[in-house]
This record gives sequence, C-alpha cells and structure tokens, in this order.
Amino acid sequence: MPLAQPLTLLALASYEKGHRFLQEAKRQGARVLLLTSESLRHTAHWPMDAIDEIVYMPDVEKKWNRQHTLNTVAYLARREQFDRLVPLDDFDLEMAAFLREHLRIPGMGETTTRYFRDKLAMRMKAQTAALSIPQFVHVLNHQKVHEFTERVPPPWVLKPRFLAGAIGIHKVGTAEELWRHINGLGDEQSYYLVEQFIPGEICHVDSIVDHDQILFAVPSRYGRPPLEVSQGGGIFTTRLAERGSPVAQGLLRQNQLVLSALGLKRGVSHTEFIVAQADGKIYFLETSARVGGAHISDLVETATGINLWAEWAKVELAGGDGSYAVPPSRTDSAGLLVSLAQQERPDTTSYQDPEIVWRMDKRHHVGLIVRSPSYERVGELLDEYARRVKVDFSAVLPPRALPSD
Repeated sequence: MPLAQPLTLLALASYEKGHRFLQEAKRQGARVLLLTSESLRHTAHWPMDAIDEIVYMPDVEKKWNRQHTLNTVAYLARREQFDRLVPLDDFDLEMAAFLREHLRIPGMGETTTRYFRDKLAMRMKAQTAALSIPQFVHVLNHQKVHEFTERVPPPWVLKPRFLAGAIGIHKVGTAEELWRHINGLGDEQSYYLVEQFIPGEICHVDSIVDHDQILFAVPSRYGRPPLEVSQGGGIFTTRLAERGSPVAQGLLRQNQLVLSALGLKRGVSHTEFIVAQADGKIYFLETSARVGGAHISDLVETATGINLWAEWAKVELAGGDGSYAVPPSRTDSAGLLVSLAQQERPDTTSYQDPEIVWRMDKRHHVGLIVRSPSYERVGELLDEYARRVKVDFSAVLPPRALPSD
C-alpha cells in the first residue's frame, strides 16, 4: 500500500545495483534520492523515472571519502528531511551507518553494522552466542596465530575482514605458506583473520526480516563453492534446497539463530553456511544485511514470486510500524547457472527446455534460470547445462568477484 505521508529516502550505491529497490520505493510514494559514484556517471543505467535526484560522489575505485560524504549529505539535509538512509551494496553499509549515527536517522547503527560487515566481528558475536562456527584467529598477535596453527590442522583460509564474497581470500596448506601471506600484508595484517577449513557443501539462506522476526527465508545449495569458482574459474550454480528436507530445515534453524544473535531488526539478509562433509553439521560462515549478488535475487523470485529488492524497499519504508506483510509466495523449485563466455554475445537459443524462464543479457556471460515443480528435474537440468556450457561457451579470467546483479 502506498505511503500515507511521503517519506524521503536516500540510497547509497557505490556500484550499480538495486534498480527494483528504487522503483518500488518510488511506487510506494517515497521521494527517492540516490548518492552514487562519479565513475558511474556515464556508464550506469539507473531507472531515472524512479529517482528524484542523483548526486555523484568523487571516488577512487568506488571508495568515497568519509568526511566529504558527510559534508555532502549534511548539505543536502539543509533542504531535505531524510527519513530513511539505505545502502544498496556491502561496501556502502559502514558509510550508511556512520551517516545515520551523525544525522540521527533511524536504522542500523555502527556497532550492529559491524556484525554484518566485519567477518571478525560477526564470528566473535556468533562465538559468544554459542553458534557453530569454524575455529578462527585474528591476525593480530603472532603468538596466538602460531598457537592456532599448532592446534588446528591445515588447510586454513586467510580472509579479509571487510571485502565481500570471495574477494581476497586465500586457502593455504602449510604454516610456511600462511606466514608468507601474512608477512606480505605488512601493516594490513590486522584487517585479516585465519579460519579453519571445513570440507563440505556451501549453502545460503536469503531472508526478509521485520520487527526482529524472519518473515520469509529461502535456503539454497551452491554447486561448486563460490571461492573455487571466483578464484579458479568455472561455472557458478545454485538451486533452492529441497523443501522440507533435513538440510533445508537445518539451514532455516541456524539462520534464525544467526540473525537473532547478530541483531538484525529489519531488512534483508544473505547468510552462508557450510554443511560439513564429515558429519552433516551446519556451521555459520558469514552474513550480510543486503540482497545476495550473482543474480540470486532473480533465482528466489523465479521460485517464489518474491522480489527481495522490492520487499526490502517496503520493509524500510514501513520502518517497523507493523504494516509490512510478505506477499503470498509460490513453492516451485529453481536453479541458476552463470558462466563467463568466450563469445561477446553468446547465443543460447539451442537451449530450449520449457523450464528455462530467464536468460542473462550481458556481454561475455551466459546465464540461465530454470523452474520446475520437481526438485530432481531442476538438478538434472543444471547438471546437463553445466556440461553443455563448458563446451559451448565457458571462459576463464583472472580471479575476481562473482558477477553482480
């Protein structure tokens, strides 16, 4: 239902994403302002009919100066009464929290934001709440790191605390290799942690939260781990977990515990877990207060009819007043496949199964989403298409993040 009194929403987006969020906010009657990177001025295709004003921030590799950003937003606030301030990407969360704190705008503050942005903070909070997590150590005191390597058998994973997805992560097999990486970090060492590597299946749960309650959550299972795909190349796949299965139920329970412990009051979340190969135990890996990337939101919408970006806009504008309700959803199964392609405009017209409901339109990429009432049928199609795409299109580039929305 459109807003009774129009609110003014300021969205932060250092990268181009969140079109459906902006469109839904405008459809709900909000005044929408967008603060984005100067480097996107001539390349981004924002939905201008949904935006009342765009302000461009000077940036270096999409990074904004904190004081300059505060000055810009405070200057805008001389004529605008900002009711909501929303970051559309992982890299914007801290800036948004800083601005909210300074301008006293409702929403997640800096302390809670750390739990959804800083991989060390979220692990320490999870540890305090007695959640199942891999063993870890902060790369700070070298004696403690040494004791960790003596106590926890390799391999280990060296992770940056503030980068998103698989960016900057290194899997290492010996203490010598680990220390080479650590020493190479120099003064940046404290921005990293070392974590136990647990063989298993990587899964994710995508959620909508309001009033501290998870109102909607969809568990899914990756094909190959995203770390392997982003660093070694290959084909990225994920599909909804079989509804009602022990894995799906376990993921939903753990997701409830994680989001409750970390304090997400309202918004959306993409949370990752590992189901251990040895005993099936579910370990929390990391979470976020954003919509999942790599077209996962398209996958969720295909299976359920729920668009996470649009629902996030509704939740934010409702502001915890109890008026938000999740629309009715479907219960189909669906799967997503994305790969780099050698061809600039790959032709997928020979892929003709009726279950295909979405095709990616992006240079040097091929992507498909399939939907079926049958979980088994989705698995069969993903396996078949992964084999065909590898032969027909697949290409490998140097390591980088998975494709974004």
